[in-house]
Amino acid sequence: MITALIRSELPRMSGSLRKVGELVLADPAAATHGSAAELGRRTGTSQATVTRFCRALGLESYQQLLIELAQEQGRAGADQRAQRGAALGPQIGPDDDLEHVIGVVAEADLEALRHTAELLDREALERAAQALARARRIDVYGVGGSGIVAHETQARLFGIGCAAHAWTEVHAAETSAALLTPSDAVVAVSHSGTTREVLEPLRLAAERGAATVAVTGDPRSPVAQAADVRLTSFSGETSFRRGNFGTRHSVLLIVDCLYARVAQLTYERATASIALTSHIAQGHSTRRAPGRRAGSAG
Repeated sequence: MITALIRSELPRMSGSLRKVGELVLADPAAATHGSAAELGRRTGTSQATVTRFCRALGLESYQQLLIELAQEQGRAGADQRAQRGAALGPQIGPDDDLEHVIGVVAEADLEALRHTAELLDREALERAAQALARARRIDVYGVGGSGIVAHETQARLFGIGCAAHAWTEVHAAETSAALLTPSDAVVAVSHSGTTREVLEPLRLAAERGAATVAVTGDPRSPVAQAADVRLTSFSGETSFRRGNFGTRHSVLLIVDCLYARVAQLTYERATASIALTSHIAQGHSTRRAPGRRAGSAG
């Protein structure tokens, strides 16, 4: 746990770094709100000191500290709710009524969405969006539950004129990755960050010089470390929704934010693509247009 790591490292830290560590330990929940500069002001130090504090813990950034703290708080909150038998918690028992089931599922998803939105690395999201906006071609890798997200990502990007394709089979993914160039980009989706079928084409794409983005629940995972940009999701797990199932909505929140920003950056192309395709779904509707009668000509 991150707080245990801070306690173990605190005796070896200098005075200014120790101040940061002591404040984080005193109120971990409060520490997850605000920027590194704000935490520096609250401790009478500076943003640079907060950054050094994170690196002293072996973390890559302040954002990673926030993620670690939020995940630890989420686990602690779930444990406390389970211990006191709260009406709303992560557990759904065989005798719980439907109202309880709806409440548990909704609360888990809302909490995951809140954490993801609050702690989503804005700089990383911008870098990812810029890479996708200028890419000649975009590969999206994912298998299993992440494969569903990969197809959702493709659908969103394809709809605004991006040459995007989802690959959910490793041989096809690696074949595509081998044909990429530095003008291309990749989005690799893996909740665990350890899925070999996602990691292998991702690494190959990186070797080919393509820009690489990882969407994962573990910023320290092999998939995250193999990518140029890492975007972290949080899980809304319940008794019957673990791993990919529990994190699906928060991952799609990241995908939607990425999609919206790419659409902004490619505004003319995106709006033209939407205008050219907006009639397609309506054309396949079984509802009759106003003023039309069955069997009428035209």
